[in-house]
Amino acid sequence: MANNKELKDRIKAVQETRKITNAMYLISSTKLRRAKLDLAETRPYFDAIRSEIGRLLGAGGTYESRYFYDRDGTLPDGGVRGILVITADKGLAGAYNLNVIRAAEALYRETPDARLFVVGEYGRRYFTQHKYPLEKTFLHSAQSPSMDRAREICTSLLDPYDDGELDEIMIIYTDMKNSLASTAITHRLLPLERRSFESAAPGEAPKASQQLEFVPSEEAVVKGVMRSYISGFIYSALLDSFCSEQNARVTAMDSANVNAQKLLGSLSLQLNRQRQAAITQEITEISAGAQAQKNKKKR
Repeated sequence: MANNKELKDRIKAVQETRKITNAMYLISSTKLRRAKLDLAETRPYFDAIRSEIGRLLGAGGTYESRYFYDRDGTLPDGGVRGILVITADKGLAGAYNLNVIRAAEALYRETPDARLFVVGEYGRRYFTQHKYPLEKTFLHSAQSPSMDRAREICTSLLDPYDDGELDEIMIIYTDMKNSLASTAITHRLLPLERRSFESAAPGEAPKASQQLEFVPSEEAVVKGVMRSYISGFIYSALLDSFCSEQNARVTAMDSANVNAQKLLGSLSLQLNRQRQAAITQEITEISAGAQAQKNKKKR
């Protein structure tokens, strides 16, 4: 059984740890609120650009592009797949990172020649330790999502796609459905389903075909708009993942605080019992000594 000094040292250590977990809880709560506001502000932009792409496709008529499925809705067979995986720079966030990595490994097993693009230090370390070949890693983007970082990632993905080095681009990120549930999402970035965009602006296509003029060319306009769309989608995914990470860390740190409080209660009770036992033993020894003195005087 631990003595009083050991118990006091353990109590002090738990108290110091609780200070750290409580500080992380407060910081993550603040970051989560800010990230939610940023995520809400991206939705109108995302909806607007989807609508514009629908108008462009409607105005373009029979225009064909590698950015979209064939008109019959089927994907081409084979090809090289690029996988963008969004993880965190840090741990202590429950199963947040593990869920994304499991989804990435499952997708990678389908196409072992896929090229991995990894956001976040946690994912970089994991895939490096497990001998996965990494095409490119993006540090600090997970901790500080911004449009500049999203454009950088977009360029790293679209340049090889435009050059024909990649035939498909997938993205794996975490979607925070609510404060209690987050899910690892696997989504196809490219090629896109043409019909989903053509229906994004119902009733506008005929009007657009009469008014839109493509300068310098239809291909250049669509290519520029698609870069904006992919950048916006990646930025939204970064923000969504960041919200999920902070929410997972809030939950984990709250559980840590509760467990620390329970442990402190148990240790304090154990220390008080040992103190009481020591006091009782001292009183017993004093009483026994006094009784011995009385018996000595009687004799």
